[in-house]
Amino acid sequence: MNQARSALIVDDERDIRELLVLTLGRMGLRVDTAANLAEARELLGSHRYDLCFTDMRLPDGNGIELVVEIARNHPHTPVAMITAFGNMDLAVEALKAGAFDFVSKPVDLNVLRGLVRHALELNNAERPAKPAQPEQGRLIGDSPAMQALRGTIAKVARSQAPVYILGESGVGKELVARTIHEQGARASGPFVPVNCGAIPAELMESEFFGHKKGSFTGAHADKPGLFQAASGGTLFLDEVAELPLSMQVKLLRAIQEKSVRPVGAASEVPVDVRILSATHKALADLVGEGRFRHDLYYRINVIELRVPPLRERAGDLPQLAAAILARLSAAQGRPTPQLGEDALAALARYPFPGNVRELENVLERALALAEGDHIDVVDLHLPQAPVRTASPAAATAEAIPAQAPLPAAAAEASGGALPSYIEQLERAAIQKALEDNRWNKTRAAAQLGITFRALRYKLKKLGME
Repeated sequence: MNQARSALIVDDERDIRELLVLTLGRMGLRVDTAANLAEARELLGSHRYDLCFTDMRLPDGNGIELVVEIARNHPHTPVAMITAFGNMDLAVEALKAGAFDFVSKPVDLNVLRGLVRHALELNNAERPAKPAQPEQGRLIGDSPAMQALRGTIAKVARSQAPVYILGESGVGKELVARTIHEQGARASGPFVPVNCGAIPAELMESEFFGHKKGSFTGAHADKPGLFQAASGGTLFLDEVAELPLSMQVKLLRAIQEKSVRPVGAASEVPVDVRILSATHKALADLVGEGRFRHDLYYRINVIELRVPPLRERAGDLPQLAAAILARLSAAQGRPTPQLGEDALAALARYPFPGNVRELENVLERALALAEGDHIDVVDLHLPQAPVRTASPAAATAEAIPAQAPLPAAAAEASGGALPSYIEQLERAAIQKALEDNRWNKTRAAAQLGITFRALRYKLKKLGME
């Protein structure tokens, strides 16, 4: 029979201690209590606990002191802070100090039970480990930058604190968010990614918080929002800088109160989600320009995690390229081709402004064009700097990066079919723009420098619809 899990409650209010003892006891935990820091330190010195709750203000000190001590001396004991209602500044301070999560007074028992479940799951040694997924691509590599990134991910995964993931386009911010989720206490819950720039402003509130039947034209039934869909798991807000100011206010409240109000609903409903967010923009600069709320930035940026661009971990390129080719080949049911030394050297020289996503696109195109089981430099068709022209008729060509000149061998292999080659370049550029913008055609057209109508024509012409 397994030994009962244990918890330590540190609070000078007898009513709070009794409430938590009763609630946690009904969940099968053995509970010890302390009314001050001295008693808590004595208990921690002689017992191992699976979870600790501490009040912020104690007769002989501050609960933050205990959070720091537990994080340093008992790293496998998640500690949650009990704060006064609405005192988010202290809650954020506790999270920065190493608290697992926080709960506000008066204590919502549903929120409390969810917090306890996540804390116990985090330390549940009997939970089967997820199989390794080396082909998740962008976290592959033994460079110092990647080793540091993986180490930081392992640390932040043990917390419930919001994480702000900063990095250039294509570095793998969503993969980092997904890895944090899979290594944390919410791994068994849903991971819900959302591109904040792809939701029309007029639909944002309904998409995030849900709506009630009849709340607006077209609302024919109750619909849960993204927060409800992520309940028990993680909500990943990609391109969070794209949120309009009006939605930022509502998001801030949802994060602070851990509850949302569906459109047309009379009351709020509690939500149990961890918030991870990301953007390729300098969010601090947007705050200074008044385009992003300072208080929301402060809430989502409890922990900042920078994902390095590919140029800062160039030593990982051979291993990364081999893993990507193996994954792409397996998906096509064909043997994995080998990269020639000249191809690897060309990849090493190229700066990859689109980072790992661009590397994937280059290798996917090379895999399609290469013959046999070997990829040479002529198969890569690495882009060169865009050619600028004043001709309006060349707008599409200007927007699509110029490729390396068609090598003689490739021209000979294709019968010198220049239109076919140009079509391949257009297809690759459009495919990349669509992937960069999560298949939002309006944004993809803007990135390519052509009109939405022109993009639709190209998609139809190239059979890409």
